[in-house]
Amino acid sequence: MTDPAAGDVVLTDVSKNVATITLNRPGRRNALSSEVIRGLLDSFAAAKSDDGVRVVVVTGAGDKAFCAGGDLGGGAAPATFAEAHAARGAVADVFRAVYALGKPTIAKVRGYALAGGFGIALMCDFVVAADDAVFGTPEINVGMYPMMITAPMLRSMAPKVALDLQLTGRRVSAEEGHRLGFVTEVVAPDRLDEAVAERADVLASKPGAIMALGRDAFYRVLDQSMEDALAYLHGSLSLVMQTEDHREGIKAFLEKRAPVWTGQ
Repeated sequence: MTDPAAGDVVLTDVSKNVATITLNRPGRRNALSSEVIRGLLDSFAAAKSDDGVRVVVVTGAGDKAFCAGGDLGGGAAPATFAEAHAARGAVADVFRAVYALGKPTIAKVRGYALAGGFGIALMCDFVVAADDAVFGTPEINVGMYPMMITAPMLRSMAPKVALDLQLTGRRVSAEEGHRLGFVTEVVAPDRLDEAVAERADVLASKPGAIMALGRDAFYRVLDQSMEDALAYLHGSLSLVMQTEDHREGIKAFLEKRAPVWTGQ
């Protein structure tokens, strides 16, 4: 089912508990215009509120680019400094939406994933890339700097690796991205659909309530001290133990049968 509310520049298809959100500007390498950003925000909000969606896949139309970043030179420039400042922060709203989704996310990447597009891929829990994918933060080469993208970069790779990419603007292959740790899996282009579907099916088969609590806890403690992290995780474990999915999992284990998850 395609959701027309997101508009032609962002398409959403829901099938078998998986929502696939597609940046649909292949002629502009799926660049992030204001319309694309609004479409992404609408699509993520819809996926978050839909109990039938257990996994979200983000991808780009065509085989040339996942997303080549901001649409430089595309559309009218904001009239005032305040409007321009607000517009620059819009991509951060997309990052926040992915972070707060409460459901596992997979970036399905072919071709270029650059600048803000690289950031969107890194905000996803998993990055599955075709071996022709290319990642990077080229902003330094056009007199800019990947400020907003620094947040997901520092949560996806070693700090000095992130700084190297930011200061040199060099591009990274999918294989190097895998070695650096921010690409989860690299496959041939003709295997990309299958690899993403396999991973999505595995994730969709897990208990949704516990998945949400665990995913939230994982990201929450990334920046905390050991003592603060343990205290937060202790509380989160007690919440997990109160879910219907937990009770069903234990009951199914004792009865030697497959669990039936409700997401509650």
